[in-house]
Amino acid sequence: MAPPLQGRRVLVTGAAGGLGPSVVAAAADSGARLLLLDVAQERLDDLAATHGTAVESTYVVDLLDPDAVEAFADQVLASGGVDVVWHLVGGWRGGKPLQQAPLADWEWLHGLLVRTTVHLARSFADQLKSREHGRFAIISALQAQAPTSTNAAYAAAKAAAEATVLALADGFKGTTATANIVVVPAIVSPAMRESEPDRDWGAFVPAEQIADTLVYVSSAAAGKMNGQRVRLYNGSPS
Repeated sequence: MAPPLQGRRVLVTGAAGGLGPSVVAAAADSGARLLLLDVAQERLDDLAATHGTAVESTYVVDLLDPDAVEAFADQVLASGGVDVVWHLVGGWRGGKPLQQAPLADWEWLHGLLVRTTVHLARSFADQLKSREHGRFAIISALQAQAPTSTNAAYAAAKAAAEATVLALADGFKGTTATANIVVVPAIVSPAMRESEPDRDWGAFVPAEQIADTLVYVSSAAAGKMNGQRVRLYNGSPS
Protein backbone atom coordinates (compact mmCIF):
# COMPACT_ATOMS: atom_id res chain seq x y z
CA MET A 1 0.00 0.00 0.00
CA ALA A 2 1.32 3.44 -0.96
CA PRO A 3 1.96 5.98 1.81
CA PRO A 4 -1.12 8.18 2.41
CA LEU A 5 0.41 11.37 0.98
CA GLN A 6 2.56 9.79 -1.71
CA GLY A 7 3.57 12.42 -4.25
CA ARG A 8 1.37 15.17 -2.79
CA ARG A 9 2.85 18.63 -2.50
CA VAL A 10 2.37 19.77 1.10
CA LEU A 11 2.95 23.35 2.25
CA VAL A 12 3.75 23.66 5.96
CA THR A 13 3.76 27.16 7.44
CA GLY A 14 5.54 27.66 10.74
CA ALA A 15 7.54 24.61 9.73
CA ALA A 16 10.43 25.32 12.09
CA GLY A 17 8.28 26.19 15.13
CA GLY A 18 7.59 24.00 18.14
CA LEU A 19 5.09 21.73 16.37
CA GLY A 20 6.61 22.01 12.90
CA PRO A 21 9.47 19.47 13.00
CA SER A 22 7.15 16.66 14.11
CA VAL A 23 4.65 17.55 11.38
CA VAL A 24 7.36 17.78 8.74
CA ALA A 25 8.73 14.38 9.77
CA ALA A 26 5.27 12.76 9.59
CA ALA A 27 4.62 14.29 6.17
CA ALA A 28 7.98 13.09 4.85
CA ASP A 29 7.31 9.58 6.19
CA SER A 30 3.92 9.70 4.44
CA GLY A 31 5.47 10.28 1.04
CA ALA A 32 4.80 14.01 0.76
CA ARG A 33 6.86 16.46 -1.28
CA LEU A 34 7.42 19.32 1.13
CA LEU A 35 7.31 23.08 0.73
CA LEU A 36 8.40 24.60 4.03
CA LEU A 37 7.75 28.18 5.16
CA ASP A 38 8.97 30.02 8.23
CA VAL A 39 10.42 33.35 9.31
CA ALA A 40 14.04 32.13 9.62
CA GLN A 41 15.93 30.63 6.69
CA GLU A 42 18.57 29.06 8.96
CA ARG A 43 15.98 26.91 10.73
CA LEU A 44 14.46 25.92 7.41
CA ASP A 45 17.90 24.90 6.18
CA ASP A 46 18.28 22.59 9.17
CA LEU A 47 14.92 20.95 8.45
CA ALA A 48 15.77 20.55 4.79
CA ALA A 49 19.08 18.92 5.68
CA THR A 50 17.27 16.48 7.97
CA HIS A 51 14.68 15.39 5.43
CA GLY A 52 16.72 15.50 2.25
CA THR A 53 14.91 14.99 -1.02
CA ALA A 54 11.47 15.09 0.66
CA VAL A 55 11.91 18.87 0.88
CA GLU A 56 11.39 20.51 -2.50
CA SER A 57 11.63 24.15 -1.47
CA THR A 58 11.90 26.47 1.51
CA TYR A 59 10.44 29.96 1.76
CA VAL A 60 10.59 32.98 4.05
CA VAL A 61 7.34 34.93 3.57
CA ASP A 62 5.64 37.61 5.67
CA LEU A 63 2.19 36.08 6.13
CA LEU A 64 0.92 39.38 7.56
CA ASP A 65 1.37 40.97 4.13
CA PRO A 66 -1.55 39.98 1.86
CA ASP A 67 0.30 41.00 -1.30
CA ALA A 68 3.33 38.92 -0.31
CA VAL A 69 1.12 35.88 0.36
CA GLU A 70 -0.68 36.32 -2.96
CA ALA A 71 2.64 36.55 -4.81
CA PHE A 72 3.86 33.48 -2.94
CA ALA A 73 0.74 31.52 -3.93
CA ASP A 74 1.33 32.48 -7.56
CA GLN A 75 4.94 31.33 -7.26
CA VAL A 76 3.85 27.98 -5.85
CA LEU A 77 1.26 27.57 -8.60
CA ALA A 78 3.86 28.30 -11.27
CA SER A 79 6.12 25.63 -9.78
CA GLY A 80 3.42 22.95 -9.98
CA GLY A 81 0.86 23.94 -7.38
CA VAL A 82 0.14 22.58 -3.95
CA ASP A 83 -2.22 19.85 -2.77
CA VAL A 84 -2.19 20.46 0.97
CA VAL A 85 -1.75 23.51 3.20
CA TRP A 86 -1.06 22.99 6.90
CA HIS A 87 -1.03 26.31 8.74
CA LEU A 88 0.92 25.87 11.98
CA VAL A 89 1.80 29.48 12.76
CA GLY A 90 0.74 30.18 16.34
CA GLY A 91 1.47 32.01 19.55
CA TRP A 92 -0.06 32.89 22.90
CA ARG A 93 -0.52 35.91 25.10
CA GLY A 94 -2.78 36.00 28.12
CA GLY A 95 -2.99 35.27 31.80
CA LYS A 96 -4.60 38.53 32.94
CA PRO A 97 -8.32 39.09 33.50
CA LEU A 98 -10.26 40.64 30.63
CA GLN A 99 -10.41 44.09 32.22
CA GLN A 100 -6.63 44.13 32.82
CA ALA A 101 -5.30 42.45 29.68
CA PRO A 102 -3.41 44.84 27.37
CA LEU A 103 -5.29 45.76 24.21
CA ALA A 104 -2.00 45.27 22.38
CA ASP A 105 -2.39 41.52 23.01
CA TRP A 106 -5.63 41.55 21.00
CA GLU A 107 -3.93 43.26 18.08
CA TRP A 108 -0.88 40.98 18.16
CA LEU A 109 -2.94 37.78 18.34
CA HIS A 110 -5.34 39.00 15.65
CA GLY A 111 -2.41 39.46 13.32
CA LEU A 112 -0.65 36.22 14.13
CA LEU A 113 -3.65 33.89 14.30
CA VAL A 114 -6.39 35.52 12.21
CA ARG A 115 -4.81 37.59 9.47
CA THR A 116 -2.29 34.92 8.52
CA THR A 117 -5.10 32.37 8.23
CA VAL A 118 -7.26 34.72 6.17
CA HIS A 119 -4.41 35.56 3.81
CA LEU A 120 -3.53 31.91 3.21
CA ALA A 121 -7.16 30.83 2.80
CA ARG A 122 -7.85 33.59 0.27
CA SER A 123 -4.66 33.03 -1.69
CA PHE A 124 -4.80 29.23 -1.90
CA ALA A 125 -8.56 28.53 -2.03
CA ASP A 126 -8.87 28.31 -5.81
CA GLN A 127 -5.64 26.39 -6.14
CA LEU A 128 -6.81 23.75 -3.64
CA LYS A 129 -10.24 23.51 -5.27
CA SER A 130 -8.55 22.62 -8.55
CA ARG A 131 -6.61 19.68 -7.07
CA GLU A 132 -7.93 16.15 -6.78
CA HIS A 133 -7.05 16.04 -3.09
CA GLY A 134 -6.94 19.69 -2.01
CA ARG A 135 -6.65 20.01 1.76
CA PHE A 136 -6.39 22.93 4.21
CA ALA A 137 -5.98 22.47 7.97
CA ILE A 138 -5.10 24.53 11.02
CA ILE A 139 -4.41 23.78 14.66
CA SER A 140 -6.80 25.38 17.12
CA ALA A 141 -7.37 25.34 20.87
CA LEU A 142 -10.32 24.29 22.98
CA GLN A 143 -10.39 27.85 24.38
CA ALA A 144 -11.96 28.94 21.08
CA GLN A 145 -15.15 27.19 22.18
CA ALA A 146 -14.70 27.76 25.91
CA PRO A 147 -13.08 31.16 26.55
CA THR A 148 -12.02 32.20 30.03
CA SER A 149 -11.51 35.64 31.54
CA THR A 150 -7.72 35.26 31.44
CA ASN A 151 -7.62 34.00 27.84
CA ALA A 152 -10.16 36.24 26.12
CA ALA A 153 -7.89 37.62 23.38
CA TYR A 154 -6.42 34.24 22.55
CA ALA A 155 -9.84 32.57 22.53
CA ALA A 156 -11.30 35.27 20.29
CA ALA A 157 -8.43 35.03 17.80
CA LYS A 158 -8.61 31.24 17.66
CA ALA A 159 -12.40 31.40 17.19
CA ALA A 160 -11.97 33.85 14.31
CA ALA A 161 -9.35 31.60 12.69
CA GLU A 162 -11.74 28.67 13.03
CA ALA A 163 -14.54 30.70 11.44
CA THR A 164 -12.27 31.46 8.50
CA VAL A 165 -11.52 27.79 7.95
CA LEU A 166 -15.19 26.81 8.27
CA ALA A 167 -16.06 29.48 5.70
CA LEU A 168 -13.37 28.05 3.42
CA ALA A 169 -14.87 24.59 3.92
CA ASP A 170 -18.28 25.91 2.93
CA GLY A 171 -16.76 27.26 -0.27
CA PHE A 172 -15.30 23.83 -0.95
CA LYS A 173 -18.72 22.16 -1.04
CA GLY A 174 -19.29 20.37 -4.33
CA THR A 175 -15.54 19.90 -4.88
CA THR A 176 -13.03 17.30 -3.71
CA ALA A 177 -11.22 19.85 -1.50
CA THR A 178 -11.63 19.96 2.28
CA ALA A 179 -10.79 22.33 5.13
CA ASN A 180 -10.66 21.13 8.72
CA ILE A 181 -9.54 22.12 12.21
CA VAL A 182 -7.53 20.04 14.68
CA VAL A 183 -8.39 21.13 18.23
CA VAL A 184 -6.07 20.51 21.18
CA PRO A 185 -5.91 21.71 24.80
CA ALA A 186 -2.11 22.20 24.72
CA ILE A 187 0.84 20.79 22.80
CA VAL A 188 3.99 19.07 24.03
CA SER A 189 6.85 18.69 21.59
CA PRO A 190 9.76 16.25 21.82
CA ALA A 191 12.02 19.17 22.74
CA MET A 192 9.73 20.12 25.63
CA ARG A 193 9.69 16.56 26.95
CA GLU A 194 13.45 16.38 26.69
CA SER A 195 13.92 19.66 28.55
CA GLU A 196 11.60 18.64 31.41
CA PRO A 197 11.64 14.84 31.56
CA ASP A 198 10.12 14.67 35.06
CA ARG A 199 7.12 16.90 34.32
CA ASP A 200 3.66 15.38 34.01
CA TRP A 201 2.63 16.08 30.42
CA GLY A 202 -0.58 14.07 30.67
CA ALA A 203 -2.90 16.99 29.84
CA PHE A 204 -0.89 17.87 26.72
CA VAL A 205 -1.26 16.36 23.26
CA PRO A 206 2.03 15.06 21.81
CA ALA A 207 3.14 16.86 18.66
CA GLU A 208 3.55 13.47 16.99
CA GLN A 209 -0.16 12.68 17.52
CA ILE A 210 -1.17 16.01 16.02
CA ALA A 211 1.10 15.31 13.05
CA ASP A 212 -0.50 11.91 12.49
CA THR A 213 -3.95 13.55 12.62
CA LEU A 214 -2.97 16.10 9.99
CA VAL A 215 -1.76 13.29 7.74
CA TYR A 216 -5.06 11.48 8.17
CA VAL A 217 -7.34 14.47 7.48
CA SER A 218 -5.28 15.15 4.35
CA SER A 219 -5.43 11.60 3.06
CA ALA A 220 -7.88 10.07 0.61
CA ALA A 221 -9.47 8.21 3.53
CA ALA A 222 -10.76 11.55 4.89
CA GLY A 223 -12.05 12.81 1.57
CA LYS A 224 -15.59 13.26 2.91
CA MET A 225 -14.44 15.09 6.05
CA ASN A 226 -14.97 18.79 5.43
CA GLY A 227 -15.63 21.64 7.84
CA GLN A 228 -14.97 19.48 10.89
CA ARG A 229 -13.33 20.08 14.24
CA VAL A 230 -11.19 17.04 15.04
CA ARG A 231 -10.98 17.14 18.84
CA LEU A 232 -7.89 15.58 20.42
CA TYR A 233 -9.10 15.70 23.99
CA ASN A 234 -11.62 13.97 26.25
CA GLY A 235 -14.97 15.48 27.19
CA SER A 236 -16.58 18.77 26.23
CA PRO A 237 -14.69 22.07 26.00
CA SER A 238 -16.78 23.67 28.76
